[in-house]
Amino acid sequence: MKKIFIGLLTLLSTSALYAQQTEQSITVRSASGTDQVIDLPEGMLSTTDSLYLDWISKNYINLGENCTSTATNPVVSDSVYIDRLQRIPAIIEMPYNEVVRKFIDMYATRLRQKVAFMLSANNFYMPIFEEALDLYDLPQELKYLPVIESALNPTATSRAGAVGLWQFMLTTGKIYGLKNNSLVDERRDPIKSTRAAVRYLKDLYEIYNDWNLVLAAYNCGPGTINKAIRRAGGEKDFWTLYNYLPKETRGYVPAFIAANYIMTYYCEHNISPMGMRMPEGTDTIQVSKNLHLQQVADVCKINIDQLRALNPEFKKDIIPGNEEPYALRLPNNMISCFIEHEDSIYNYKPEIYQKRRATVAITTPKSSSGKAVYHKIRSGETLGGIAAKYGVSISQLRRLNGIKGSNIRAGKSLRIR
Repeated sequence: MKKIFIGLLTLLSTSALYAQQTEQSITVRSASGTDQVIDLPEGMLSTTDSLYLDWISKNYINLGENCTSTATNPVVSDSVYIDRLQRIPAIIEMPYNEVVRKFIDMYATRLRQKVAFMLSANNFYMPIFEEALDLYDLPQELKYLPVIESALNPTATSRAGAVGLWQFMLTTGKIYGLKNNSLVDERRDPIKSTRAAVRYLKDLYEIYNDWNLVLAAYNCGPGTINKAIRRAGGEKDFWTLYNYLPKETRGYVPAFIAANYIMTYYCEHNISPMGMRMPEGTDTIQVSKNLHLQQVADVCKINIDQLRALNPEFKKDIIPGNEEPYALRLPNNMISCFIEHEDSIYNYKPEIYQKRRATVAITTPKSSSGKAVYHKIRSGETLGGIAAKYGVSISQLRRLNGIKGSNIRAGKSLRIR
């Protein structure tokens, strides 16, 4: 795991530089001859939003040579599509119909450059997904779910506020142990979010015992699926419930089938993965004090964008180690630098990077003229009463006026400030 979890965690958002998707839906002709509009999953609509694109592109991307790459998508018959889908070693049912074909065609044509990037990201993300799915004994084909959820961008945020590779909503993320506050969003952590997503998928399967319904529920929520089941008279087949589901959910299972297809048969569609020059492996350091990523970057001479890509869960570049220990992921060759210069890192420009004060003194404002302020003592006044009147302390009045006790005389002037 340490060898494959590296600074390309935001790689796939780069694909938007080459293949912007402007259409929001597809139209499918139903058996009755009417047109149905199906909304696209948001992972197919991703746009350029990553701060790390320039660094990633310059350092790790080059054209791959695994397949013959052309701009032409070959014509494929329905019978070939059916045969190929049935050859995928999968537990989840992957039938073929016009909706599935529409999504395959979209991946193989307008989104083919994005597919090339996602295929390259397999080297980094898929081992994380496969390990978690294997741990919970879930179908391995679910590893392509983030393809349609986020286009494999760990910082992706949907219109509804879902975040990360697996597009967790805030409430669902908290249920599955993903912390979110002003500084940290663990929905953006590839390892933590993957483990949470796998547990959520397993829980959904215990409810529906049908993987297509699990996928649909993952998209629109169990409440919406349960409502559709009631409206359909208790039917529990996705394709029977199809017309009772929201427009995006109708396309969600077909998009999942298409994602599995294109990630398996990309060569047959003349799509070549973008080649990646494998960067160094990584390891983690426990951080138990507040730390800014820029402090690490400056002292150890690491590119700040690489640090952000390795640690996408820290929203403001701040690790709140004073709250609880957090893991900071670094390239292997920088671990020794952090250990050897740990004190220097924490103490580097604290006035800039550690500006949050633990205590603060309240200063008494001076008079607008900047001159000393005096009070003429009247009969019956006390030192405490005068101090309260001017908002100062008794000790301050004693110090300014050389008073040891509390006795004061009427007619005398008392310096206040």
